[in-house]
Amino acid sequence: MRNQIGVEPVSGHSVRFLKNWGNHPIYNLRFALVCLSSYFFSASFNMLIPELPAYLSQMGGAEYKGLIISLFTLTAGLSRPFSGRLTDTLGRKPVMFIGAFFCVICGFLYPVLGTVAGFLFLRLMHGFSTGFSPTAYAAYVSDIVPANKWGEALGLQSIFFSVGMASGPALGSYIKLYYSFEVLFYSSSLLAFCSIAFMLALKETVGQRKPLSWDMIKITRHDIFAREVLPPSIVIFLSYLAFGSILTLIPDWSDGLGFANKGLFFVVFTLSSVLVRFIAGKASDRNGRVPVIIVGLVGMVFSLSVMGSFESQIGLMVAATLYGLSLGILSPALNAWTVDLSPTNARGKGIATMFIALEAGIGFGAFFSGWYYQDVLSRIPIVFYVCAVANIIALGYIIHRSHRQRQTLEP
Repeated sequence: MRNQIGVEPVSGHSVRFLKNWGNHPIYNLRFALVCLSSYFFSASFNMLIPELPAYLSQMGGAEYKGLIISLFTLTAGLSRPFSGRLTDTLGRKPVMFIGAFFCVICGFLYPVLGTVAGFLFLRLMHGFSTGFSPTAYAAYVSDIVPANKWGEALGLQSIFFSVGMASGPALGSYIKLYYSFEVLFYSSSLLAFCSIAFMLALKETVGQRKPLSWDMIKITRHDIFAREVLPPSIVIFLSYLAFGSILTLIPDWSDGLGFANKGLFFVVFTLSSVLVRFIAGKASDRNGRVPVIIVGLVGMVFSLSVMGSFESQIGLMVAATLYGLSLGILSPALNAWTVDLSPTNARGKGIATMFIALEAGIGFGAFFSGWYYQDVLSRIPIVFYVCAVANIIALGYIIHRSHRQRQTLEP
């Protein structure tokens, strides 16, 4: 039934839903905007990954394929101390904006700087920009969500980021297949601009912000690394060596196995990751971070072993599914553990330290896998086995640390 001005009245159930939507500790408008912004930001730079090796080869730089990811992650890691400090002082929103804005610019510059040197310079610049927004996203989520819900909330936010990682490469390969590299790069800029649009509606959560000054970006050794978050950072570094290797090698490995769309691996692994992140985040809130991390590391070892053992399309898709499930279990628990250990007034610094370790792992994995690979497909399984060993070392470290902590607590 409509009222006199022709508008259907809102039912009592709808009113309660809208009220709960606004007041829920996680499922509210601010959280939804952060998630949507992080999705478009992630998709904007991940959509380039499957096609960049071919683009670099087209320009005559095939021997530099290992630098596509390693340069990107190098400068992303170098930018983390700045992003952490600025997130805690300048505010969450400005740091989100800086990262997305430079992604917009980079997308327009790839077609312009059409040389190998120009391409490698842009990978440095693009990586520096992506060192900003994810730090601010995680800090913003931890600001607006109660501490006992951090695992669940960061797991959900990472789902959106991961969906961007999956849909981005698939969309990028589709655009390149039917259009051109230029359209692909401009599309990357468009998605980064969409990310900015969702940021604009967010309210800043840092109460006592400082105006931008030289002292704010003058980094000392104390600003680079938060010692409080060393344990999760060690595990993150060792476990993400595999991710850097996968980003570097999977496009060529997929092509060698006969896949038309080189982004399909990323779709499968990310969708399987999405399926488990919500459950894993809640489990880490309820049962503790370490047990969930151990399960994730065991899964990583198994998935990488499968990835190296079965050289077929079906085998790769099975490995992608197992790897996605394992990363989906591991990532939310590691993120929440980092926030747990970070001081309240230096949360951005702690999160930035975690990302430094993550990008160092990705960068080293990408560089050494590219250096060893040298376009010899038969070498790729060996890289996956080495990455499995790195996860075994991480597993041994966290079990040993947990055992020592229990001994310390015993009377």
